[in-house]
Amino acid sequence: MSDMFDVIVIGVGGMGSAAVYHAARRGCRVLGLEQFDIPHDLGSSHGITRIIRLAYAEGPQYVPLLRRSYELWRQLEAAAGERLLIISGGIDAGYERSAIVRGVLRCCARFHLPHQVLDAAALARRFPGYRLTKDIVSIYQADSGFLLPERCIVAHVNAALALGAEVHGRERVTGWTANRRGVAVTTDRGTYRGRRLVLSAGPWTRSLIPALEHAAVPERQVLIWTQPRVPEHFQVATFPIFNMEAPDGRYYGFPVFSVPGFKFGRFYHLSQRGDADAMDRECHPQDEALLRAGIRKYFPDADGPTMAMKTCLFTFTPDEHFILDFHPDHAGIVAVAAGFSGHGFKFCSVVGEIMTQLVLDGKSAFDLESFRFTRRAIRSASR
Repeated sequence: MSDMFDVIVIGVGGMGSAAVYHAARRGCRVLGLEQFDIPHDLGSSHGITRIIRLAYAEGPQYVPLLRRSYELWRQLEAAAGERLLIISGGIDAGYERSAIVRGVLRCCARFHLPHQVLDAAALARRFPGYRLTKDIVSIYQADSGFLLPERCIVAHVNAALALGAEVHGRERVTGWTANRRGVAVTTDRGTYRGRRLVLSAGPWTRSLIPALEHAAVPERQVLIWTQPRVPEHFQVATFPIFNMEAPDGRYYGFPVFSVPGFKFGRFYHLSQRGDADAMDRECHPQDEALLRAGIRKYFPDADGPTMAMKTCLFTFTPDEHFILDFHPDHAGIVAVAAGFSGHGFKFCSVVGEIMTQLVLDGKSAFDLESFRFTRRAIRSASR
């Protein structure tokens, strides 16, 4: 049985690279299969910087995962010998009764998380790059910051390779089967057999799991990097990352880091959903105009020349919560990590650990009730 892998992982992006690493760390013979380069910029795990924060408006069930995620990112940094998690502080902002503000404050109270509530004037005095309207409330968390997604993937893959894992890039999976004895995964280069399977193919997951066709749907996002007119206001030491629910949209952004420009995005962007392979990857004047409007209104000192624009794919579930569970037809054999809905990268390290726990131990140390494949939101969309 020398050709039998203990664990096969389909998709070696943010989640999959972590799963390959954690399975290898457990002493498994692991195969990771990625259809593109490692890393690549066609999915959801790129863009130089990705937000990480502890008090979480999306729900208190995420906070234990985040605490473990921070620990695992620091462990990976030590193994890789490079910084992967940069602490800049962070702002969650919105109207006083907005979902973001109420959700973050609930998490802060429940988990006793240090934070400060700032009005628009106090925020601008402390961080002059911000020019929010007076009716927007901000919650500052000192331990928020950002991850370096491409470097995180490389660090996970390199650490896994050092532990004996096998990883293939530019090899597209064309199908898979599973039964009680294990799994068979077919690619455009061959067929591989394994005892367990982790599916973490990002926007392509629904092509591998037909039941998720309408329950894990890719959406086109666009990011812009602009040259600040006042550069000192947008450095790591002077500009916290932010996640803001404003009347005209939900925005997020980062200080200047690694490449020129203040990074800015609008959640949902133009609400363009569809097949990952058919998605428009170009950036157009209407994309820039939409993002510029937000920058001019809330961050006018960043409204300088465009330095770069990039597309990205988010994969949304109907309730925007993750899927972290066994495939319902292959419990104990096939685990699924999918539907990260634009807020998943910060969890990659812990999701890799969770997937490994599921396929090797049959259960996770974390409460995954909110992330079941069979929950009502997923079942309804799958009919």
